Amino acid sequence: MKLALLGYGKMGKAIEKIATERGHEIVLKTNSTTIFSPKDLKGVDVAIEFSTPQNAPYNIFTCFDADVPVVVGTTGWYSEFELISKRCKKEEQAMLYATNFSIGVNIFFEINRRLAQLMSKQTQYKLKIEEIHHTEKLDAPSGTAISLAQQIIENNIHFKHWEKGQTKDETSIPIESKRIENVPGTHTVTYDSNVDTIEIKHTAKNRDGFALGAVLGAEFIQNKRGIFTMKDVLDF
Repeated sequence: MKLALLGYGKMGKAIEKIATERGHEIVLKTNSTTIFSPKDLKGVDVAIEFSTPQNAPYNIFTCFDADVPVVVGTTGWYSEFELISKRCKKEEQAMLYATNFSIGVNIFFEINRRLAQLMSKQTQYKLKIEEIHHTEKLDAPSGTAISLAQQIIENNIHFKHWEKGQTKDETSIPIESKRIENVPGTHTVTYDSNVDTIEIKHTAKNRDGFALGAVLGAEFIQNKRGIFTMKDVLDF
């Protein structure tokens, strides 16, 4: 495939390496200062978007204008999701989005959902989520941590919403965010009681897992129409 990388930071470079190893060609690379238009996407099979929350909606719409499927890994733009998804469906465009493209994290998501169901009847446990990322990450909590919280809310009747930091509201899930240099991403879900602690944790060792997932997403979405997630890619 011929790919466009909309966002050429550390993730973009990791995606370029994986994509090239899998036989794909990078024909366009942009960053936050690059001005590009639909004509620049001519001949592109799929665009992979890893830019900033501010730039993501413009980049997605530009892909729609060029009739190019787009894989979106940027988080923090979801206030625009309804508008973007409405246009995607109306124009029969293609978009695959995820808060995290790591295969391991998406397996972690499935475990989190099941654990939330099992814990729904166990009122003696207090719940918290912790996420740790590198100091360059722009959004906090991370999109992955928010996804974990939302999955729990959907599968556990005791929780109604989430909050950043500590909370005294027993129906709210506290998410603690830490920023430490050179940490690709660690997420921990903890259920704690007076007698024991149940904890599930995913630790990324580098960016390669995210990059591979993004490229697999690009391979999946080529020639498709509609809105997809990593559950579709991994056939969960």
